[in-house]
Amino acid sequence: MNKIAIIGASGYTGGELLRMLLNHPEVEITDITSRKYDGTPAHKIHPHIRDSGLVFKNKTPSELDADVVFTATPHGASMKIVPEILDAGIKVIDLSGDYRYRDTEVYEKWYGMEHTDKENKGVFGLPELYRDEIKKTKLVANPGCFPTGAILSSYPLVKNNIVERIIIDSKTGVSGAGVNPSETTHYPNIADNVNPYKISSHRHMSEIQQELHGFEDVKVSFTPHLVPVIRGIQTTSHSFLNDENIDITPDEIRKLYQKEYGKEFFIKLMDEGEIPHLSSVRGSNFVHIGGFEIDDTKRLVMLSAIDNLVKGASGQAIQNMNILLGIDEKLGLTHYGLHP
Repeated sequence: MNKIAIIGASGYTGGELLRMLLNHPEVEITDITSRKYDGTPAHKIHPHIRDSGLVFKNKTPSELDADVVFTATPHGASMKIVPEILDAGIKVIDLSGDYRYRDTEVYEKWYGMEHTDKENKGVFGLPELYRDEIKKTKLVANPGCFPTGAILSSYPLVKNNIVERIIIDSKTGVSGAGVNPSETTHYPNIADNVNPYKISSHRHMSEIQQELHGFEDVKVSFTPHLVPVIRGIQTTSHSFLNDENIDITPDEIRKLYQKEYGKEFFIKLMDEGEIPHLSSVRGSNFVHIGGFEIDDTKRLVMLSAIDNLVKGASGQAIQNMNILLGIDEKLGLTHYGLHP
């Protein structure tokens, strides 16, 4: 049985990790840590896991008994503890943004802080793109929620040099903002409302650009919106065909996606005329991709839907854990979501 620890397990992503790992047949949770809730039974913070018997402890990384550690810590905190965990010979899956960038200067620009661990390099934890690299690493940088849906819905286009510009419009539920309330997520500001925020400067834009911009210098723009739902991200990508592919057909686009993702268990391509819906992926690790429509201006519209707390965070982290441990990638993740 593989031993698993979670540092910072009191937030939404920590709760989702516990929900799924407690039903995983190949792992045992040995430690969950929190300074704030030291000595508190886990079910007092996450009532949906009442019978787990787990208790939060304020442990240092060196005190953990684990084969893999999830660091569900704030940006800037992970880089201070990950080196110690790696030095102990333990593999790490980091859910913060600290190790997602190949160039730490990009991180410092977008996150506004110095990166203090330039020695350890993480593999970008998008299994559908980097599965072979994940198998060999000791440090996985779990992608952000917005980038997961945005990258997967556009990757075949940039890989095959089909488009010259992509404009990404994403709608997210309030759980994406974390457990601590803010002015943005305060009920009167979100009820019956759609709130664009950080309209040209959201830090996830740099993550999306890193993965998509490298192909033929495709220009990528991104704007997020907060909508009054609890969980999920619906992404609409408006891609403009380049001159070489101005006459490509929707059927040809669909074939490119089928070639790229046809064997991917967690990516489901929608039928013609079918739209991805948040309710269809809620609570699951699946990505639904649809659209495949081109208008008279040669604008290709692609759509994706994910659960921001699962494929956008904890579920993808478990998918990465399975790969790291060399076990079935689908273990603990094959349920088909929560009922709407």
